[in-house]
Amino acid sequence: MKDASPQPIRLADYHPPSHLVEAVELTFRLAPRGTRVRSKIRFRANPAGLENGNLRLDGENLRLVSCALDGTPLTALDYLLTPEGLTVPAERLPGPSFTWEAEVEIDPADNTALEGLYTSGGMFCTQCEAEGFRKITFYPDRPDVMAPFTVRIESDLPILLSNGNPAASGPGWAEWHDPWPKPAYLFALVAGDLVAHSDRFTTMSGRAVTLNIWVRPGDEDKCAYAMDALKRSMRWDEEVYGREYDLDVFNIVAVDDFNMGAMENKGLNIFNSKYVLASQKTATDRDYDFIESIVAHEYFHNWTGNRITCRDWFQLCLKEGLTVFRDQQFSADTRSAPVQRIEDVLQLRARQFREDAGPLAHNVRPDAYVEINNFYTATVYEKGAELIGMLRRIVGAQEYRAALDEYFRRHDGQACTIEDWLAVFEDVTGRDLSQFKRWYTQAGTPRVSAEWQVAEGRLHLRLAQELPPTPGQPLKEPVVIPVAMGLLSPEGAELLPETTVILDGPELTRDFDLDEMARRAGIARPDHVIPSLLRGFSAPVILDAGLSRADRLVLLAHDPDPFNRWEAGRSLMRETLMEMLTGGAPDPALFDALDRLLAEDRLDAAFRALCLALPSEDDMAQAAHDAGLVPDPTAIHATRRAMQVAMARALQPRLAALYDAMDPGPAYSPDADQAAKRALRNSALTLLARIEGPARAKAHYAAATNMTDEIAGFTTLLETGDPDIARRFHDRWKDDRLVMDKWFMAQVAHAAPEQAVAIAEALTDHPLFDWTNPNRFRSVIGGLTSGNPAGFHDPTGAGYRFLADWLIRLDAKNPQTAARMSTAFETWRRYDADRQALITGALDRIAAQDGLSRDLSEMVDRIRAA
Repeated sequence: MKDASPQPIRLADYHPPSHLVEAVELTFRLAPRGTRVRSKIRFRANPAGLENGNLRLDGENLRLVSCALDGTPLTALDYLLTPEGLTVPAERLPGPSFTWEAEVEIDPADNTALEGLYTSGGMFCTQCEAEGFRKITFYPDRPDVMAPFTVRIESDLPILLSNGNPAASGPGWAEWHDPWPKPAYLFALVAGDLVAHSDRFTTMSGRAVTLNIWVRPGDEDKCAYAMDALKRSMRWDEEVYGREYDLDVFNIVAVDDFNMGAMENKGLNIFNSKYVLASQKTATDRDYDFIESIVAHEYFHNWTGNRITCRDWFQLCLKEGLTVFRDQQFSADTRSAPVQRIEDVLQLRARQFREDAGPLAHNVRPDAYVEINNFYTATVYEKGAELIGMLRRIVGAQEYRAALDEYFRRHDGQACTIEDWLAVFEDVTGRDLSQFKRWYTQAGTPRVSAEWQVAEGRLHLRLAQELPPTPGQPLKEPVVIPVAMGLLSPEGAELLPETTVILDGPELTRDFDLDEMARRAGIARPDHVIPSLLRGFSAPVILDAGLSRADRLVLLAHDPDPFNRWEAGRSLMRETLMEMLTGGAPDPALFDALDRLLAEDRLDAAFRALCLALPSEDDMAQAAHDAGLVPDPTAIHATRRAMQVAMARALQPRLAALYDAMDPGPAYSPDADQAAKRALRNSALTLLARIEGPARAKAHYAAATNMTDEIAGFTTLLETGDPDIARRFHDRWKDDRLVMDKWFMAQVAHAAPEQAVAIAEALTDHPLFDWTNPNRFRSVIGGLTSGNPAGFHDPTGAGYRFLADWLIRLDAKNPQTAARMSTAFETWRRYDADRQALITGALDRIAAQDGLSRDLSEMVDRIRAA
């Protein structure tokens, strides 16, 4: 029988907790099938709490052994126990302050959902965000209840870790104390046979901090880069934000079975091992990028998330949006700021714009949810970061820093809201941010259009904004949109240095004196002016700049803003692909412009590689849909291939020269300069293989001394039809679990669309395919749904059936991962009636399953309701 539909939790229904926690003591006696957890928790009544004063404790999948209040044992008549928790009526409580004690038993080995305490490869580990702690013991599992924790771990495993500082240890036990109040979602415990890669860091005030990265034996030689990234993050946070680390030790643990990228538990970060382990032989430059940014992200949470947390889960963007923005700043300062900005926007458009355009659109701060795990989304993270960036642009870097200093001073040790955050900026800057707040409360991606004309020596510019309806929000109010802009002459002279105008109403008009601008630029007054709008992607909007092809070619050649230079080329490529879809041919002027750009040695090689990359198949499907066409995934795939062939033929001499010139040499480094050269070189390799065949790729693969080059050769040979390359790669790397994730994914993502589902199905029968491991599951199923859209959208519906079958199977084990993978269906309204019927059939089949999880049920219902 199907479970009854769970009721949504609403922001409007928030109420403070009835009781606050003064201190927590936990004792764990670890055993895979029967861990005992003893808790001793000091409560006091919350003056702002509910009038009934009942003690409500969350708890799931716990076997209650005993419980007591102030040392007096309780019987079943003294409390109400349900599958969701335990309630002690107010009249049974000893008074406004009391100590709750309980002993429960849990089964970590059976915890395949990977929430709470579970086992992975012989070790014990935890994941408590968002609501995993209730699977460990009875507790008010909500972020606005914060307390210091003392933890004792008893086990025969050699390494026993928890939050905070080590307090004491002996044979078979260890105690840890975290003096900083934290919510339960930041609790962490790890126990296992681990080895440490260790280092030390001295903070700006002189505190000596021990740093450890704990891994399985044999992986300790793959931690150096993560450690280096950690130390650079700690120093950067001191220099840029004035934030110093506050414990004596900082531990990171690499875990193979993990639903997410990493978790910022106070003093004990737990990471998906793919975002820690790296060596020249096994990790690509992209892997190193991820390690650097994710290590930084989790460390930066120490202040923006841990010391100051969110009052409730509706405020998730408060900690995540701010911390994503901080890690993006760090990466921009560490590597190339223009390249970082382009990559951030590529991710935003690929994930968040897609989300905003479909049935899963929601506010940056949601109004309601059924399962909070379903709101760890690109909207909360990436769009949330964009709001921080806009705010910084509007108030200026100096006032932004002053506001952050005040935020940390005012709210340290508190659980806060978006209102608290904006109030700090209002107090520091004197600005009214009530309209800016609409970015947090309205879903959807605003659309900005531009119109302009030159008349009587002046440029008249009009900007207008429109906010399309989204589910549950048919009408929207104008938002505050900072539009960074410049003006160029047809010859590329800069007439107006970058300035920012604020579009905060339905429209905005500005006039510019061309005579004055031409005089400053030292040129004659032009008859035509080209606006360069939304420089640096100054707001997360969709811009219709109204630029001609000739205008965009000028921007591609001359715009001093690197983002808009790249954007001009991207727009021309998208337009060319759309024309080819309807029978047109590429414009040679685009290839000439790209050839000139590639020849500019002063430009970052990574920037040039990005300029060579075509819009994705999903990007083109959305572009077709926006143009009123029904996208054909098979035709889009074939058109992109045809465009690659045309580019390779037009640019062959330049590409061949770059392939040779961009060889960094035998000495490998993952630094920005070498990584950029490899990116451009491997982009050239991929294009040249379209017209040259596999010979160059075979030599490239054979000569590779690092995984970046090896995987580039491997994927190119997969696409050019080398029948033996998959076996050779497998035989070389079959004992390395992270490299094998790449092997599984590449075969599906680079398969011919008509073969992709069959290859994915065959790989699920491979002995190394462990579908309960999230990384391995995503490598195959995600390799199809995200990596091979034409294969997933096979007109027979085979891809939809394949995904539905696996979601149903996984949901019984790991609802969180199943729900996140279901987003592959969210764009179903784009497609033709036959595909729509096949997708809705797959969704209906999932929805009809008995015992479907709350996670997957909510996602299917929202997608289906589009």
